[in-house]
Amino acid sequence: MRIITLTTDLGLQDQFVASIKGQLYSRLSDVQIVDISHDVRPFDIGQAAFFVNNVLEDFPEGTIHFLGVDSLPEIKIGNPENNCYPLVMKLHGQYFIGCDNGLFSLLKDYESAETIVRLDDFSSKFALRFPTKHIYIPTIQKLVEGTDIKDLGEEISSIRRVFTAQPTIETNLIKGQVIHIDKYGNVIANITEKLFNETGRGNPFTIYFKSSQYFIENISKNYYEVPTGEKLALFNANGFLEIAINKGVHGNGGGAGSLLGLGVGDIIRMEFHPKGSKDNIDSLFPTD
Repeated sequence: MRIITLTTDLGLQDQFVASIKGQLYSRLSDVQIVDISHDVRPFDIGQAAFFVNNVLEDFPEGTIHFLGVDSLPEIKIGNPENNCYPLVMKLHGQYFIGCDNGLFSLLKDYESAETIVRLDDFSSKFALRFPTKHIYIPTIQKLVEGTDIKDLGEEISSIRRVFTAQPTIETNLIKGQVIHIDKYGNVIANITEKLFNETGRGNPFTIYFKSSQYFIENISKNYYEVPTGEKLALFNANGFLEIAINKGVHGNGGGAGSLLGLGVGDIIRMEFHPKGSKDNIDSLFPTD
């Protein structure tokens, strides 16, 4: 049985996701469809990549991932350098299908792709109008039925590249950004545990948010290390810094995003205080 995952910005209010699943099940009898997310912000390929990257290691080789975010191809005669073609990429034994809009360049370790193919079957007159039905789903069907990826189109060596915001590193400082707020209101920043360890080198630190009245000075191992309703910081299962409120969901005081006034794109500062730093010297001479 082949696994097909779906990541889209279609939401679940309308019939579109059901239509995709119905078409797949009508064409393929021995598949399992898994929803990664359909709540990606419209056209937000960065958020789509965040969701997909966080689960890639959980899926076996042979899994087919449909990246249905900003997936409408744009092909104009006489202006090929700006065209946005549909692609299939094989990466670490898994397959990724979508549009060359930059999303592929945000996949973890995309430089190690074994094969990248530009799809070139636009025989249906509705192919560029309804690409999911006339390009992407037929391609998924061919892969499931055993067609070699190199027989799906023209093999290429480069893709469109885009860049997401990366943390800024200064002396004793990491300046990151909020990249996601989950269902529980937990705030995820683009600061990894690896970067934290390399930069901090075991020194004391303070995590600051938008307002200086909110700060955290230690990393918790789990949510229950602080009382219910208290803020904490930890590194989540995917290795990213997470700011949370223990059991702080809507109806129970609120999550970290709302309580701390944080949104996607806001700055998170981690200031380290090595021995001999100004902060430690000043602390020896209290003014009160």
